Amino acid sequence: MHDETRWTLDDVITLFDGVFAERYRTRLTPGGDEPLYQPASGDADYHQVIFAHGFYASALHEISHWCIAGERRRQLEDYGYWYLPDGRDAQQQNAFEAAELAPQALESLFCEASERPFHVSVDNLGGEVEVDRKNFTDKVLSRAQRYRDEGLPRRAAAFQVTLQDYYQKKTTLDQACRAGQALLDQSVSSPVSR
Repeated sequence: MHDETRWTLDDVITLFDGVFAERYRTRLTPGGDEPLYQPASGDADYHQVIFAHGFYASALHEISHWCIAGERRRQLEDYGYWYLPDGRDAQQQNAFEAAELAPQALESLFCEASERPFHVSVDNLGGEVEVDRKNFTDKVLSRAQRYRDEGLPRRAAAFQVTLQDYYQKKTTLDQACRAGQALLDQSVSSPVSR
């Protein structure tokens, strides 16, 4: 059994913002019913990764999407992707799972780094189609292993290091953020293995 009080929203917000706010003008923000990526606008001079209901798991999931999105996509609301709510048919569910494979694989690595349990999300509770959760879980974990073997995108690697330093090595929030920033400062543009 895990102590849920170990993972606070203040901590994950501080860790994300500490690594990315200045360099990418991006902040992690708690939101309401639906998560959203909101690029900078007249209302805010920074981009927002908005996670749902103040859930730690939602924060890690939305960070995963942000870590994959390229510069052009980060200029678009919700990265310019479609989203269909519960009630998807088989074809729509397959498209959803294909789009969610890499982000959920990163999310699983972020959970591992923060010593937190990971659960895939098939996100189709009212769907017409029976979802094969085990098959999707296997695909997500396989993709996570591929990330381990081939390296993570640079921002994802920086956040993984930050989480590992804070949750596993028990460094301070500031020290963990500096570890993530140091990885970002490396000049290599290829995926990062650690």
